[in-house]
Amino acid sequence: MSVNKLNYILQLADNALIIGHRISEWCGHGPILEQDIAITNTALDHLGQARSLFQYAAEVYNDLTPEARQSAFTNLNLPEGQEADEDTLPYLRDAWDFKNALLLEQDNKDWAYTIARSFYYDQFAVLHYTALKNSKDVVIAAIAEKSLKEAKYHLKWSSEWVIRLGDGTPESHAKIQEAINELWAYSGELFIPSEAEKDMIAGSIATPMEHLKTEWLSNIYTVLSEATLSMPDANAWMHTGGKTGTHTEHMGFILTQLQYVQRAYPNMSW
Repeated sequence: MSVNKLNYILQLADNALIIGHRISEWCGHGPILEQDIAITNTALDHLGQARSLFQYAAEVYNDLTPEARQSAFTNLNLPEGQEADEDTLPYLRDAWDFKNALLLEQDNKDWAYTIARSFYYDQFAVLHYTALKNSKDVVIAAIAEKSLKEAKYHLKWSSEWVIRLGDGTPESHAKIQEAINELWAYSGELFIPSEAEKDMIAGSIATPMEHLKTEWLSNIYTVLSEATLSMPDANAWMHTGGKTGTHTEHMGFILTQLQYVQRAYPNMSW
């Protein structure tokens, strides 16, 4: 087992956890009851994916040497002798040890921003999970195959909403175009491999990103055209840093909510 493998699995797990947490903030606040239920179920799907990946990440972490564990995280805050599990990894790591893409931690702001963020990620997730079904790591391949079914539904839902808002009223068109434009600068990081990712690509555990980006851009263009929306410049400058632990101010607020109970009452159980 290697630290790079651990970090790669955590990238996948953290992506699912953070987008799921962000979407869950809409529970009880959706524009209509049907969509409130739909987006809450989507959040649960992401959480389920995160659980499977955190379980595997914990196995990898527990198999590392003590020295490798020390190099993996700044401070996991585990009691002496306790091994990591699917709860300790999301609840006890500090913000700079999270590996999720910056796009996924961006604030909901409004319904259009939430839809645009999901639309970008859902397009990526379908392509990514499709490719990861062929991973040489049988656990990652199995998780990808199961997650792909959910990701396809998420993509259908978010794409339909982009079209509904873009081809709707002048106000809805303006709002979704603004969200598409502003979140675009965070989308490119999805396709920039981290050092851990490069190592896993070399071992045929992860998948190369170049061909995914080409298909992703084509799919994005198709939906935006149907929605009568303008596509941002594919060569525009992009934010990076999330995969290596440099996050936006939003991440601290997310973890304040997510980790409060565990931090305030360590090792409590229901």
